[in-house]
Amino acid sequence: MEIPEQQREIFETAREILERLLEMMDLPATVALCEEFTVLDDEGNAASIGLNIEGEDLGILIGRRGQTMSSLQYLLRLMLARKMETRIPIVVDVEGYKQRRCEGLRLLANRLAEQVRTRKTPFTMEPMTAFERRVVHLALADHPDVYTESTGLGEARKVVIAPKKIQAY
Repeated sequence: MEIPEQQREIFETAREILERLLEMMDLPATVALCEEFTVLDDEGNAASIGLNIEGEDLGILIGRRGQTMSSLQYLLRLMLARKMETRIPIVVDVEGYKQRRCEGLRLLANRLAEQVRTRKTPFTMEPMTAFERRVVHLALADHPDVYTESTGLGEARKVVIAPKKIQAY
């Protein structure tokens, strides 16, 4: 995937900032475009830019349940917004962790949707980040038999998968 010219400068600046941060942490790694999280809008402009950090033994950058990676993403967004005076979503992944997590969540969501459909009782998933909840909601958005909603507050927010009510005429 090729980033349009007007967003190429944003990508290059984000990559440079992230590589500098990794250098300051004494972590040998490279930063590449992550096509999974780079999204183009209808006009062909980048709606979000994904960056994947590649290297050896980078588990420390992922952290417990991806918390360190999310913090790194937050810092990068702040630094980029200040330097570029623009606000385009930047998604940071480490060694494909977030991509694998998304694929696993989609599979889990579909498996749980089938259970909810057959048992006709709602299922409440474990607490998740906003990004992970969004993956589940999108995975089941077009499901004919179930719907999803988020419940709870803060870090305890969960997705509930519930059967759709069948209308009797």
